[in-house]
Parts: sequence; C-alpha cells; structure tokens
Amino acid sequence: MPVIMPIRDLRDTSRVSELAHQQKEPIFVTKNGYSDLVVMSAEYFERFARENRIDQAIFEAEQEFAEAGETIDAKAAFAELEKKYFG
Repeated sequence: MPVIMPIRDLRDTSRVSELAHQQKEPIFVTKNGYSDLVVMSAEYFERFARENRIDQAIFEAEQEFAEAGETIDAKAAFAELEKKYFG
C-alpha cells in the first residue's frame, strides 16, 4: 500500500528518510490535498532507474523490429556468433 503524507510532515527529515528506507517504495507527498512530490531512498531510485532503462531498451528493440525487423534462425545466429568470436 502506498505511503502518503502531507507536505508539513517533511519537516521531520530524519523520520521521512527512515520511512523511505524501511518501506523501500516511494512516499507520495500531498499539498492542499493534491499530489505534489514523490520522495524515495537513493537505493530505490537507482533500482527504479535501472529497471526503467531496461524497459526502455526492450521498447526500442520492439519498435525497431516492428519497423524493419526480420527473423533469423537461432542455429544460424549462434553459428555466426561462434564464427565471429571463436574463429
């Protein structure tokens, strides 16, 4: 379940930091009842960014294949790689 807190609670930075590390998920901060900020630990952010880069690479590969892709036989692909890297 997401953690939601009002912006005034950000004054207690130690508590917010501790909560971010304990929950290992983003903390949604509201201002006047509306979503305003997202706070997360650096560790969680790095994991999120890494996963996002992987998802983006998969998306780009799928787009490239949809535009001009052609399939090749797996045995032929492995033979080509073996020839290239092992002579």
